[in-house]
Amino acid sequence: MPHKMTITGSATGPLREYDRYVAFDMREKGSPAAPKGLKKSTFISYTVFVAKKAFNKTGLTKKSIMHEKILVQGEPTLDIPIDECPGEIGIICFQITVLPNKNDKEANESKDKKEAQQEVAKAQQEVAATKQEEKQEPVAKEANETPVQEKKAAPQKKQQPIQPKGTKDVVSFEDIIVPEAFLKTRPNPVKTEEVIEFVKRTGHLDKPLTIEKGTKVLKDGYRRYIVAKSLKMDNVPVVYDYQK
Repeated sequence: MPHKMTITGSATGPLREYDRYVAFDMREKGSPAAPKGLKKSTFISYTVFVAKKAFNKTGLTKKSIMHEKILVQGEPTLDIPIDECPGEIGIICFQITVLPNKNDKEANESKDKKEAQQEVAKAQQEVAATKQEEKQEPVAKEANETPVQEKKAAPQKKQQPIQPKGTKDVVSFEDIIVPEAFLKTRPNPVKTEEVIEFVKRTGHLDKPLTIEKGTKVLKDGYRRYIVAKSLKMDNVPVVYDYQK
C-alpha cells in the first residue's frame, strides 16, 4: 500500500493543464535535525497532480498558486512520464487546501483581536470589582470568626499556572495546520463557551492541544484551537503525538 504524504508550501513553477487534471511543482525543506553522524537532508522537489474539479474548488488560479501557501495530501507515484513529472517525486493529490496567509490574516483581523483583548480586560475588571465589593460588605458574624474566614480565603490567592497541566511545549498558533476533517466539523457551542470563560478567568487554556511532531498537524483539541483563534492567542500549549 503506497505511503500517504503531506507537504506544505507554494508552487515553484507555472501551472500545467492537461485533459482532466493539472500539475505544478513544489519543494519542501528537509528536517534540520538529522541523526548524529548523518548529513542533513536538503530540499526535495515534488510534482503534484490534481484533478481539475478538485483544483477549481480551491479558488486558485495560474497566478495565485505561485503566492498562496497550500497543503497537499496524497500518495507517491512512479507511473507518470518524466516529461510531465520534472520533480524528484510525483504525488497523486487526494486533497488540496489553501492555508491562510499570515500577513493578510493580521491585517484583516487586527480589529477583532483588539475587541477580544478588550473583552478579556473587561472580564478581569468585573472580577476585581466583585472582590472589592465583597471586602466592603459589613461582617455580621462575631469577631472571633474573622481569622477563620481569612484563612479560608488565603488559598484562593494562589497564582494560576502559566500553562495547563501536561503541557510539553508552547508553539505559535500560526504554525498549526488543521486537517480538512476538522474544518468540516462544528464543536459543541456550549462546551466551547465554557472553555472561553475558563480562558477569560485564568488567562490560559484548560488543556493543551495535541499536534504531530515536525509537521505540527493538529491531531486532537480542535475545540481549544477554535477558542484560541477566537481570542487571538499568539501561542498555545501542546503535547506531541509522534508519527510512527
